[in-house]
Amino acid sequence: MKKTFVLDTNVLLFDPTAFRKFGKNTVFIPLIVIEEIDRFKKDQNENGRNARNFSRYIDDLRALGSLAEGVVLENGGTLIISTDKYVDSKDFPIDLTKNDNLILSSALSLKLSGEDVLLVTKDINLRLKADILGVPADDYGQVDVTLEELYSGQRIFEVSGERLKEYEANRFLALDEDEQMGVFANEYFILQEFHNPRRRLLGRYHQGKKGIIPLISLREGIWGIYPKNIEQQFALDALLNDEINLVTLVGKAGTGKTLLAIAAGLEKSIAQGKYSRLLVSRPIQPMGRDLGFLPGDVNEKLAPWMQPIFDNMDFLFNQNRKQAGTSYEDLINQGLLHIEPLTYIRGRSIPGQYLIVDEAQNLSPHEVKTIVTRAGEGTKIVLTGDCQQIDSPYLDETNNGLAYVVDRLKTEEIIGHTTLRVGERSPLSEVASKLL
Repeated sequence: MKKTFVLDTNVLLFDPTAFRKFGKNTVFIPLIVIEEIDRFKKDQNENGRNARNFSRYIDDLRALGSLAEGVVLENGGTLIISTDKYVDSKDFPIDLTKNDNLILSSALSLKLSGEDVLLVTKDINLRLKADILGVPADDYGQVDVTLEELYSGQRIFEVSGERLKEYEANRFLALDEDEQMGVFANEYFILQEFHNPRRRLLGRYHQGKKGIIPLISLREGIWGIYPKNIEQQFALDALLNDEINLVTLVGKAGTGKTLLAIAAGLEKSIAQGKYSRLLVSRPIQPMGRDLGFLPGDVNEKLAPWMQPIFDNMDFLFNQNRKQAGTSYEDLINQGLLHIEPLTYIRGRSIPGQYLIVDEAQNLSPHEVKTIVTRAGEGTKIVLTGDCQQIDSPYLDETNNGLAYVVDRLKTEEIIGHTTLRVGERSPLSEVASKLL
């Protein structure tokens, strides 16, 4: 039996192509959803763009038939956009002057008429009301794993003392077929001797060689920065490895994600000249209530948003004594360093650059796809963020763009990922991260 999926407005603002993704089933969009979409179309942000794109898609479908009666989609499903279905007050004792309740009323009406209905919404409270009224409801775009189950990019691997000596001597440890089961490309290993966890070595799985190779040596550090724990060693290996084109770093506040990424970017682009410039960006997403319009020119308006990046730059240039007399302002003036918001990245092609996107957990999967597909020949992209600190109202810890990339791309040879759990910013920061 075919199902009928009733879509809420926030689903289409999250993904304007969502109506195409329910297979050979019926997708029902209440007319009130179109009214709400119309109110977003003039916004100059991702919601506005998605609203406009959705309207264009639906306008094209009008040529195929009556939307009210149902239009057959390319995937064999049917799209219906119709007036809201109302139910008797005894079946629906909720205020019908509210848009969310009209959408819920439509879903309940279809269910009472005998259809197998599922209300799809990213609104938790609407899912709660649907559950109370007996209407099945679910989130859209939910990742199949929880944050705890999300790929960490590293594992402990126990071996005999002989194999540990072999790895140390040959700088390579072959893995048999059974040992390779479930191991992903560029996954990091803590090679630990049986019954002796103090004796261990670090390495990275090389899919082509089907074995473990050592990490990149960092005897002199980079830009005055040295890794303070094993996780940071893994992160720097991925950040400095030319074979890895996309790096994702997930971790709580104070684990060094942004600092390590910027230090590696400066090393590869400025010191080594591997990339034409370092481009650092972050989404313009406020924490808490927005302050509204800011005075000044574009640089003055962006200063509060970009300040965390400038703070890291100040620290790195103060640490790096080799670059005495040079400031990051000099690099900006020379065109070697560029710091900008993600607002301006759409439509661009970015070849030969080291691109860092900070606070990537505030991006939707669609926005992350837009960013990654900007990468031209010879570009490396680094996404950093904390999946537990999300400021976007439409995202959560598992359906945000950063978690989406980690889960979807973990099998690819040009992808590297690691999770940082140990805070190194300060004892106070670490206590706050754990207990608050």
